[in-house]
This record gives sequence, C-alpha cells and structure tokens, in this order.
Amino acid sequence: MASPYPHYAWATGHFILLLCSMRYLLAWVTFKSSAYEIWYRSAFTGAIVSYAIVVYKSLGTPQPNAAYFRKALADENFQYFLLALFWWFTKPVSLALIPYATFSLFHALTFTRTNIIPRVFPTQPVPGQGEAARAPAHPLAKSIHTWVKANYDGAMRSVAWTELVILVRVSLGCLFGIIPFVKFGMKNSFLAPIVFAQFLRLRYYYSAFTRTVVQNADGLITNYVDQPSAPPALKQAWGPVRAAITKYGASVIEPAQPAAGAAGARR
Repeated sequence: MASPYPHYAWATGHFILLLCSMRYLLAWVTFKSSAYEIWYRSAFTGAIVSYAIVVYKSLGTPQPNAAYFRKALADENFQYFLLALFWWFTKPVSLALIPYATFSLFHALTFTRTNIIPRVFPTQPVPGQGEAARAPAHPLAKSIHTWVKANYDGAMRSVAWTELVILVRVSLGCLFGIIPFVKFGMKNSFLAPIVFAQFLRLRYYYSAFTRTVVQNADGLITNYVDQPSAPPALKQAWGPVRAAITKYGASVIEPAQPAAGAAGARR
C-alpha cells in the first residue's frame, strides 16, 4: 500500500502557496510588497515542494540523460516546477504568483473535499441497508465539487491570459533596466523575458488554453493595427514582430511521449 505522506506533503505545499500568495498579493495591491518578500519566497517554496512531488510520481527518479529531459520538458508539472525555481531565485514579479495561486486554489478545494471533509463529517451507513449503502456526501463537499467543475475552464483561460500579461510585464521590466533614472519598481533581469518566452512556447505547444488565448490576442492586435486610425509606426512594426513570434513559436518541439503512470499527473 502506497504511503499517504507524499500526498499530504503535496497538499501542504499547495496550502502554503495559496495562503502566502494571498498575503503577498494583498501587500502588493496596497503598495507594501517590498516589506513582505518572505511571503513571496514562501509561496514559491510551497510550489517547488508540490510540483517536485508530482514530477517524481509521474516521471520517476531523475535520469542524467537527454531522453529523460525531453520527456520532462513535455510534462506541464515539470515546466511549472522549473519556472517556480526561477521565480524563487530572482527579483519578485508579483503577477507570477497568480497562475500558481489559481492552480493551488483548485487543488486545495479538491483536497478539502476528498480528504478533510470526510474526516470531519464522516458518512454513516444508511439504516437497515448495511455498510454497502452510505449516506450521501456532505453538502459542503457537493458544493465544492460543483464549484470546481463550473469554474475550472474559466480559471485556466484566465491563467493563460495572465501568463501573456506576465511576458509583457517582464519584457517592460527588462527595458526599464536599461533606461537610466527609471524608478517604477518594475525592473527585472534580462533573463526573465527569455526564460518566460521559452516557458510560454512550451505552454503554446502543449496547452489548448494557451493556444486559444494566443490566437485571440493575435486577432485583437491585428484587428486594431488594421484600423485606419492606428499609428503608421505600429502598422510597420507589427508585421515583422508578428512574423518573428510566429517563427519562434512554430519551431519544432518533440511531442510528449506516453509514459506509464504519467496520465492524470496534473499540476
């Protein structure tokens, strides 16, 4: 029988990630985030723990070879694990917490429904029908299940849009880093947009939500640029920029290889 401890460690990581993200983002919206960086680091510590456990369960013991690394890069949990490591070691980018906190909200709710509520409110056998007939699940568990099913797809679309915004944010932060006297508090390393662009390239290849959002964003920008009122400089710039993005995104990535036990290992 498999040990339950990794599952509880996984859940603990998600609860830490969710709670610390909420505290840090509250400080961020009130312009006090610089004093709460420990919450940012703690949130990504929880993310690293949770994703490491899922990656180990889905991919097994890390192997020092190209085949393992290619398989790992095709796993969305490994992608988010590497990104969490990057965010932990670099200057805080507040928006980076939002996708992770969104995933953790759904995981925390599901863990509460399947592991906490049944222990706090255990179901009892239906009188006269023996152990085989159990009472219905607790109403709170039913409500959580309904809410998760109703909001999951919308939340994943929101995450995909947020990740596009993060790319813009770190690109601007890189630009501000080379402009003297700019003090917007948005500066970040030159590596951030490179790392995140590669992450989004993988997400585009493996995530239907990201593909849809990128296509929608492309349509919105193209429609605006095609308007007669659009600045001529923007019209001239958008064509080459769009071609470069398309060329970069269309470069070949090796498809995910099916692996035993990997199915269902989802964030």
